[in-house]
Amino acid sequence: MAKTIMIQGTMSSSGKSFLTAALCRIFRQDGYRAAPFKSQNMALNSYITREGLEIGRAQAMQAEAAGIEPSVDMNPILLKPTSHMGSQVIVRGEVAGNWKAMDYYRRKQEFLPLVRESFDRLADQYDIIVLEGAGSPAEINLRDHDLVNMGMAKIARAPVLLVGDIDRGGVFASLYGTVCLLEPEERAMIRGLVINKFRGDVELLKPGLEMIRERLGIPVTGVIPMEQIDLDDEDSLSWRLGGSGTGPGQWQGRNGAGPGWEPGQWPGHEPGRWQSPGKVPGRAGEGMLDVAVVRFPHISNFTDFNVLERKDGVFLRYVPGAGHLGKPDLVILPGTKNTMEDLAWLRETGLEAGILELVREEQIPVIGICGGYQMLGQELLDPEGVEGRPGSRMPGMGLLPVRTVFTGQKTRTRIHGELLPGSRMFAGCGKRRLEGYEIHMGRTEPVDERQAGLCNPCILLEDGRTDGLESPDGQILGSYLHGFFDNLWLTDRLLERLAGKKGIEPGRKLESVEDYKERQYDRLAALVRSSLDMEAVYRIVERGLEKGVGES
Repeated sequence: MAKTIMIQGTMSSSGKSFLTAALCRIFRQDGYRAAPFKSQNMALNSYITREGLEIGRAQAMQAEAAGIEPSVDMNPILLKPTSHMGSQVIVRGEVAGNWKAMDYYRRKQEFLPLVRESFDRLADQYDIIVLEGAGSPAEINLRDHDLVNMGMAKIARAPVLLVGDIDRGGVFASLYGTVCLLEPEERAMIRGLVINKFRGDVELLKPGLEMIRERLGIPVTGVIPMEQIDLDDEDSLSWRLGGSGTGPGQWQGRNGAGPGWEPGQWPGHEPGRWQSPGKVPGRAGEGMLDVAVVRFPHISNFTDFNVLERKDGVFLRYVPGAGHLGKPDLVILPGTKNTMEDLAWLRETGLEAGILELVREEQIPVIGICGGYQMLGQELLDPEGVEGRPGSRMPGMGLLPVRTVFTGQKTRTRIHGELLPGSRMFAGCGKRRLEGYEIHMGRTEPVDERQAGLCNPCILLEDGRTDGLESPDGQILGSYLHGFFDNLWLTDRLLERLAGKKGIEPGRKLESVEDYKERQYDRLAALVRSSLDMEAVYRIVERGLEKGVGES
């Protein structure tokens, strides 16, 4: 069986995913076969495995860092929130249903055997399993039936590193309070404390490190500086969306702020967090393309657009309301976990009217991905009550001659295809191969065959289906294909066309997505290796939990 170590945090977005990925990479560099494991994840950003099963994006990212193929065993339970009170429950990669929070809480012990089975399968294949907790182990109202924090650590016999976020303030109080709220047998499982997102001179921190060690009897295993490392995010706390967290990646500007930006200049954003690395938040610089992504309340798989942030001469921003829309060069409607509810929000905020005005008056192009594609059509129908009340219907934005009918069957597939000739938005690309993945409920079909015949199908998929639709003038495009922009030849051509329309020079061609990610994982490993006492980490892994520790 594999050795184990578990990363838990004092709160959400303290750096658990970040540190788990780092250790997976370090163990790989040191010659071990390591794998990540998170028994239960809650996130709207997901990933489709090679078998067509759905897991959390963070576990796929951690598997990439470990140099292995992502597996459904790495995240056997995924919760995708559909409202404040409920989630779509995905068990071993397949939808079990939409449940209210209390219903899931009452039933989650039913999933304990499959969680054990998933963990055991990984433990039989790998040398080291790096487990990740969720939220905080000190959520004492959820201690009963816990299967993701200390409950999982007991099952896996995993010693724990507890991570605190110093960037939010109160890190010593959060570490101390978390440990003191645990049961004695749980405290004994914590073998090290880690302080994350530190800025400044560590010498000034040392008295506090010694005091917390004396008070808790647990050593501080390391202090990790705030650093610019770009990893795939998985939830709405992402710095990309203006949330309060920094996501798996960590970002720091000069003097705690983005270049050219003074703290407080951009309402709702804290020092040290901005939307595009190295670019001023809130506005595109002169000679840059301005790309606006609508920030839906249930936005999902926004990692689709990470590649655009890395393009020279492109400013990518997430738009939370009509007052932030402005006059971009491209509008993107991203995926969403609840298309109909988010379309209603688009109307209530005035964003739909603003986008339609840009389309009609300014000829600004619009691309819809997945749920965004569904919104571009004429009508949305929900006969089975997949997204809301059974039999509900809603008019779409009317920009493409299609309707979407929601069904209980979920499409999940990684797939290849080729761009079909005749595209005006991607003119000059020719018949080129591309790849991506689909995660969606429902099917999209023509409303009027004659009108649809005037449009261009976008992609011929390897299974014979066509995906997406482009308006005759090439201004509106919709597709179900996540990862669309990771096909760099396609993205470069689109941005060259937009730059030509604006009369500016296009930036340099993009580095491959794979090469970029590999560099980020290596930088991550170097940062954490230099910040943690890795000899102590290896001792913790090697010793594991002694007999009796963690048992009540």
